[in-house]
Amino acid sequence: MIEAILVFNNHGKPRLTRFYQHYPEDVQHQIIRETFHLVSKRDDSVCNFLEGGTLIGGSDYKLIYRHYATLYFVFCVDSSESELGILDLIQVFVETLDKCFENVCELDLIFHIDKVHYILGELVMGGMVLETNMTEILTRIEDQNKLEKQESIHIPTLKLDLPFNLHPAIASSKQKLTQYWRIRVLGRSPEETQAVDSSNNGGLSPGKEFNNSNHNSHNSSTSTIGESPSSASDITLLK
Repeated sequence: MIEAILVFNNHGKPRLTRFYQHYPEDVQHQIIRETFHLVSKRDDSVCNFLEGGTLIGGSDYKLIYRHYATLYFVFCVDSSESELGILDLIQVFVETLDKCFENVCELDLIFHIDKVHYILGELVMGGMVLETNMTEILTRIEDQNKLEKQESIHIPTLKLDLPFNLHPAIASSKQKLTQYWRIRVLGRSPEETQAVDSSNNGGLSPGKEFNNSNHNSHNSSTSTIGESPSSASDITLLK
């Protein structure tokens, strides 16, 4: 039985963790650190399996791993599992990731962790190996992708209960829609809205008014969305 699946980079940063037995969170972090210490100090010329650490079973368990570019893929298994079989399973897992992400790298595991967990779930469930045929796994993943696309296409249309009888008036009365936007979004009273319309002759659009009201807040904050983690690598795992 597979007890845990760990993926971490050359610096020991975990990129994927899956435990099939309950461990407290602090113990999980200790297991990751201990496993990294055991695996990272081994030379590439030695065999790819060794006895488990003291926190995850000791000599009754084995650590079976492969090193691809910047990532270590480590499976902790008991004595009932075949070392060579697990090595083949790791290879199937990495090749499947490579097919799904087209030249998979460490950043793919960071930004698409939900999909990586789904792919892993097609191979291993509850610590038991489900499938080792990569063609079957890719077929199921493709079916899941088609289902997600169908769900995204058939999005139900929401009918909003808006004032000013907007359904027939959206195309003919832009002023009413602007007034509603100012009252509900900007929190202005109808009197303030009429004052703005009279002073600007209705020339200020909702988009401009919103940008002006939030100009200071946008300048005072910087976004980090999309920035890659400094310790991550975009080196392809399989060459």
